[in-house]
Amino acid sequence: MTTASIPSSSLAAAVPQPLRRHLLAALISTPALPALAQFRVEVTGVGLTQLPIAIAPFRGEAQSPQKIAGIVQADLERSGQFRAVDAAGSTLDETSRPDVALWRQKGADSLATGSVTRLADGRFDVRFRLWDVVRGQDLGGQSFVVTQGDLRLVAHRIADYIYEKLTGERGVFSTRIVYVTKSGTRYSLWVADADGENAQSALSSPEPIISPAWSPNGGQIAYVSFESRKPVVYVHDVASGRRRLIANFRGSNSAPAWAPDGRTLAVTLSRDGASQLYTIDANGGEPRRLMQSAGIDTEPVFSGDGRSIYFVSDRGGAPQIYKVPASGGNAERVTFSGTYNISPSISPDGRWLAYISRIGGAFKLHVMDLSSGAVSAITDTSSDENPSFAPNSRLIVYATQQQGREALMTTTLDGKIKARLAGQGGDIREPDWGPFQKQ
Repeated sequence: MTTASIPSSSLAAAVPQPLRRHLLAALISTPALPALAQFRVEVTGVGLTQLPIAIAPFRGEAQSPQKIAGIVQADLERSGQFRAVDAAGSTLDETSRPDVALWRQKGADSLATGSVTRLADGRFDVRFRLWDVVRGQDLGGQSFVVTQGDLRLVAHRIADYIYEKLTGERGVFSTRIVYVTKSGTRYSLWVADADGENAQSALSSPEPIISPAWSPNGGQIAYVSFESRKPVVYVHDVASGRRRLIANFRGSNSAPAWAPDGRTLAVTLSRDGASQLYTIDANGGEPRRLMQSAGIDTEPVFSGDGRSIYFVSDRGGAPQIYKVPASGGNAERVTFSGTYNISPSISPDGRWLAYISRIGGAFKLHVMDLSSGAVSAITDTSSDENPSFAPNSRLIVYATQQQGREALMTTTLDGKIKARLAGQGGDIREPDWGPFQKQ
């Protein structure tokens, strides 16, 4: 929660546990997810118009360290757009011409087949083909030669291909997420696949790390570190591991958010007193204040077109979401239902606002249609935090608690299909969904 990085004030004091837990004095000491633990994907719910698809076991995958067909199927189910048709026992591969009548009888509209072959040099040759079994059409396929470490990525790219062929929209399965864990006295920043697997530690620190945010090109992560005994904003280069200092002004420096062009960050600074919004060059420099406010302004996020910045302010007496032109000016209130609304996230297509609303003491994920103002509560949990949209605007990742355990979840925008990404336990926080990967 970026709200929690605000200095002691009316807004910070009003933020109850679980939302102020990132304040230094309120950080929870619970075991984090081990670095190599497998995330469990549990898909729940039923969508209204799911496409029935069969993913046949890939020939040779019994000898593969990654079960490609299973990863592809889990990706597609988690999207909420697909329903799996049982393909157990099938012996097809990408060269087979399937009996389309048989697969229609099984209830499938489409079928994916493929193979995994280990080459003499230790790499793997992965091939697949997609069939429209209703029309009996070959919808094409792909082949990849990769190292063992890239087998999961290949499976995600196959799922992306299928998703785009059958829905007309780009898939997000080969994108990445970032999140924070706390284990004992150490905090870690993790970069993982969009399904939560293959987590790699990007940063570890004895002091709190909060508010990670992907750059638009997916190469950098802005975050806040308390290693100087106060919140300071850094940008971390994912490939090299190097970082640069962005904001270390007097007071608190927090809540970094990237402009869509990647050249500017919006940040919350208390250098002039109360927490206020500024923009600053992505390489650092002198910040520019966006507006004058008597209240506390924080948690900025740019709209997809870069023209507006949405943020949280208590200027009306309680936290609500507002927006202001990215060049500065007058703020306009956005949320009106509920008395406590925080953590805005704007879908890349500009159609939706996700945020957390406190309802009767419970913190629940809500989605607003920005064109109509209609709001829907889409979870039945009570400790939701930090929503972040997938780059195709179709899914949201967020942190929550289930049966007393912290978890990362994804949900469709209507709340009908949810998938748990977290494992058996651990203190897992602040997910942010990265951009599309370059092809």
